Amino acid sequence: MLSETKKLLEGVRDGEITVDEALTKLKSEPFEDIGYAKVDHHRRLRQGFPEVIYGASKTPEQMTGIIEAMKKGGQERILITRLSKSSAETIAKEHELEYFEVCSVGLIGGFPKPDGIGSVVIATGGTSDIPAAEEAAVTAQALGSEVIRLYDVGVAGIHRLLAHKETIMNASVIIAAAGMEGALASVVGGLADCPVIAVPTSVGYGASFGGISALLSMLNSCASGVCTVNIDNGFGAGYLASMINHMEAKK
Repeated sequence: MLSETKKLLEGVRDGEITVDEALTKLKSEPFEDIGYAKVDHHRRLRQGFPEVIYGASKTPEQMTGIIEAMKKGGQERILITRLSKSSAETIAKEHELEYFEVCSVGLIGGFPKPDGIGSVVIATGGTSDIPAAEEAAVTAQALGSEVIRLYDVGVAGIHRLLAHKETIMNASVIIAAAGMEGALASVVGGLADCPVIAVPTSVGYGASFGGISALLSMLNSCASGVCTVNIDNGFGAGYLASMINHMEAKK
């Protein structure tokens, strides 16, 4: 995936935009201070995807103000994570918002056409892990990745996972979300030849310590190529997976 800066420079080279126009775009205010937030308009230029709104602890009015600043700055697709249903309903009165209640994610602008080098496979140990997995899935899709879901394929019934070996082996990157002892990531890592992103979830009985047991298990995975994000951090996993799925050789 070409960065916005590279596209801009190619536009100058191809005569689609003048040098002065490109300079003005690059020199435009990198962020906008709206009092309670500083909206980063250059995030897309630097990282390839615009700033994402973290909805927890923000009021609907604050988020609406941020959305309006983003739109004014030319941002068409806006992702909001940890968004409550009530806040989503308030925002939807002013903006066309799609709300994914199972993972508390809102999206303005819809999903783009997938343009990654392959697919992002998302597997969960159980149905209870789906909220974190869906946060990863919606994030990856919003960033332009094709997503394949393999839900409830945990090691307690490992034949369910092995029934999808071909899908696993053809993935560009895999996200494994699991609670309890978090063994799924190691098993998947032993089957795949691509990066595996482990998402420990806060699912389990008392000794799981709200996901800490799964976190430590995943950090100590004996499978090579497994990296681990924070507990229930589906967004972080989905973002990283999409970055990997859009990697290009640097010349």
